[in-house]
Amino acid sequence: MSIVCHIRYEIDPFKRAAFEAYARQWLTIIPACGGDVLGYFMPHEGTNNIAHAMIGFESLAAYEAYRARLKSDAAGKANFEFAEQERLILREERTFLRPVQK
Repeated sequence: MSIVCHIRYEIDPFKRAAFEAYARQWLTIIPACGGDVLGYFMPHEGTNNIAHAMIGFESLAAYEAYRARLKSDAAGKANFEFAEQERLILREERTFLRPVQK
């Protein structure tokens, strides 16, 4: 894994359970489309409206290929539609990180 896509979600705090169900679906969809799920993380203490996800890829090109597969994947489409219908996500930010090497 050369890069990690870090996603910071601002979620509706009254829909945390629904967001967790949404995140749980990605745990199988993402690997099927070529990503390495490092984890989805829910608010626990402190801020109640911020969640995170981290997904690993070999390169930005691998990420772009994954995004193309994800958009045509039936389960992926259904999960995106679920989030839209439920209005779970208020804001989403992506940051691409690289591991520190010795």
